[in-house]
Amino acid sequence: MSPFENVLRDMPDIANDVKAEVSGTLAWVGMNEIEMPVRIEDDAGGLIQSTALVTAYVNLTEPHVRGIHMSRLYLHLDETFSQRPLNPCTLRQMLRAFLDSHEGLSDRALIRVDFDYVTRRPALVSDNVGWRRYPVSMIGVLENNEFSLEMGLEVLYSSTCPCSAALARQLIQEKFREDFGGQEQVDTAGVLEWLGGESGIVATPHSQRSAAELRVRLTPSFEMFPIVELIDQIEGALRTPVQATVKREDEQAFALLNGQNLMFCEDAGRRIQTALNRDERILDFWVRCTHYESLHPHNAVSVVTKGVDGGYVAGGGSPVRLGSSRK
Repeated sequence: MSPFENVLRDMPDIANDVKAEVSGTLAWVGMNEIEMPVRIEDDAGGLIQSTALVTAYVNLTEPHVRGIHMSRLYLHLDETFSQRPLNPCTLRQMLRAFLDSHEGLSDRALIRVDFDYVTRRPALVSDNVGWRRYPVSMIGVLENNEFSLEMGLEVLYSSTCPCSAALARQLIQEKFREDFGGQEQVDTAGVLEWLGGESGIVATPHSQRSAAELRVRLTPSFEMFPIVELIDQIEGALRTPVQATVKREDEQAFALLNGQNLMFCEDAGRRIQTALNRDERILDFWVRCTHYESLHPHNAVSVVTKGVDGGYVAGGGSPVRLGSSRK
């Protein structure tokens, strides 16, 4: 036996040798914000790497045991993520390892992985492409040998207020009546010039960057998470996703999209609700649409759920990590 093994054998193990001062079972025990590199399969079948913050929990079913083996959770994460990409099969494998290494102490395990999914998105009109970052959360739970899977996602978009647009149109109508109302016959060229100048379009509606935060419960699967598919669904439903690369023709197209898709936060929530209800892979969902108002110092918010028995409730928390840039 080496000297190190002698030292290790003689080290105190408080978690195992000392009983808890106050007995009781614990719903979750573990660590969060564990820094870990992860690899994720992209929509083309390749692998991209991202820095993740990982949460690793097990429950504690023995009321008199002082604590769990937290180092074992970390070592399982480190070994698995160094060898395998992040996918549902990998999450289930780690959850099984958590429980096997805590036999007699735990019968439920959880992993949450928060990371940025970075992908290239095309411009609206021009031939350019640009990088977009989407905060994503993957949450796996193993209990009674049943594996459940959830995914969180944040999508940024632009929202133009319908009320503000109507009020702006009224002011433009009044200005038009003031400038052309006395003429028996309106000159088309004059009107076109008026429409193209700042003196004619005297008011514009307010719009703002907005965020849709989602949490979806997926059907049990060992296939790759449908990250890009879900992004496409949400951006397609909202129709005004923010853009990375923008030339003048792209900016004009973006202005047209905003003008054709005026929306309150209630409209945004219903659009996403309708899109998610059509996806059979999604068993349940929670969505919060936040419009970071340019008119007010406060935000306009709507929350929608699928409405299944025992599922997400409107008061549930955000699925994505704090600190994501969305203002």
